[in-house]
Amino acid sequence: MSDGTEPLPRKQQQRSLLTKQKLLDAALEAFSEHGFKGTSTRDIAARAGVHHPLITYHFSNKDRLWRSAVKYVFRDFVAALQQARSEYQNDCPKARFAAMIRIYVHYAARNPALHKIILQESSNPSDRLDWLSEHFLKPLSDVSSGLIAELQEKGVVPAGNPALIYNMIRASSGGLIALALELKSTSDIDLDRAEALDDLADLIVSIFLPGEFAET
Repeated sequence: MSDGTEPLPRKQQQRSLLTKQKLLDAALEAFSEHGFKGTSTRDIAARAGVHHPLITYHFSNKDRLWRSAVKYVFRDFVAALQQARSEYQNDCPKARFAAMIRIYVHYAARNPALHKIILQESSNPSDRLDWLSEHFLKPLSDVSSGLIAELQEKGVVPAGNPALIYNMIRASSGGLIALALELKSTSDIDLDRAEALDDLADLIVSIFLPGEFAET
């Protein structure tokens, strides 16, 4: 029988994890809207509904909170792409890459902070941009560019710099989703609708993967 002392630390740990999660969610929202310099830790704490000193307790400072928030959103994104590659590994390379594009589009729509933070940090050189590129953006670019180069050899993707084509695909998906409010206002395109996201993904596939896979 418990003496009543064990549940308390467990509850404290659960509360701590919940608080940390709230701070990460609030940080992603704030940093994506206002950038690193335009965001205060007090604003993040207010959004999360927690006491301001808890940011220092969990993350030490604003820079470490920013990096933790970026890791948080990219971790799930990379996991989603890896899952897609695993699920479609027995399909032809075109179908596999098309599936990754569709997952990319829908993930970006569910997590608009992903590209908004990239846009915020790309405005000026900084240690944060270098860190973001080294740990996430360049590895994704290298892998995706390699897959595109293979599809070019098979006649699926048009000729051109694979890295440039990858970034054109990225801008056509995440970039448009980051502009969702403007598109709804100016073009009556509602990217909050799953059907509109499917249309976007299908267009990206048809434009950038127009050829049919040819076995050699």
